[in-house]
Amino acid sequence: MVLHDDAVPREHQPSRWYSTNLVGVPAEILGSVAFNAYPQAMHVAGTREANAGLFRLLDAARDQADAADRFAHYMDAVFGLEKPDPGLPRPRERRFRASYLKLLQGWGFDANSPQGAVLKGWVESRFGLTPYFHKAPLERYPSPAWTNYLEEKFGSRFHNNCINMQLDVLYEFCQWSRARFGHPPSQTLWRGTNKLEEQILEGSLRDRRCTMRLNNLVSFSLSAERAGEFGDWVLKAEIPGSKMLFFPGLLNDAVLNAEGEVLVIGGAYVVEIRYG
Repeated sequence: MVLHDDAVPREHQPSRWYSTNLVGVPAEILGSVAFNAYPQAMHVAGTREANAGLFRLLDAARDQADAADRFAHYMDAVFGLEKPDPGLPRPRERRFRASYLKLLQGWGFDANSPQGAVLKGWVESRFGLTPYFHKAPLERYPSPAWTNYLEEKFGSRFHNNCINMQLDVLYEFCQWSRARFGHPPSQTLWRGTNKLEEQILEGSLRDRRCTMRLNNLVSFSLSAERAGEFGDWVLKAEIPGSKMLFFPGLLNDAVLNAEGEVLVIGGAYVVEIRYG
């Protein structure tokens, strides 16, 4: 069954759960096709000011690889992410420290992992967009699906060491990089999937063009061919750069780069659809 918003009980509509956010754009607008058609720059409130030292370092970067090295050095120093030197005496055991890299790595294995829940929770708190799926549809509250999502979103293993602040800085670095190195305001991307009908808001599969509601954080690919490896249906959409958290080459770490994966803030998107 194709689900349109007017066919879903009002208390189940994710658009009614949109909340306040930290980017200065009302969540209902940010999650709409109108924002995608006329995107604007966004910033997580206070992040650049609180990390002014990082952006002074980045000002001297020669290229993206140099900027990525400077970013990694800053994050290691500020959040204590350095790996111990094998040539030095082993330090006293310390508590596991969550890091943005571990979250990205977990997402790469499974978007419905505990790391994925933390990332979706960050989008929820910063952009005001509520997820509608994590292992199962997030509809009626309370429900087992919502209980599982909340437990994983707030789990201490991946939700310590100022993890939301780390993600704030990652987002701002992504936005700085796109502006500094001449990325376009929007970019055509592709997403492979095997589940479509529950996401359609307007139109139908027969039209091959419709409006779809995507989860609050989703993966896209840089090419249609690569997207086709992840599902029989391939979606094509214009993605605003301001709704990107990660793109291949942003970091020098291998995490997600090999997959050609772009992490995108979700909401409603006009998409073109093809099968196979």
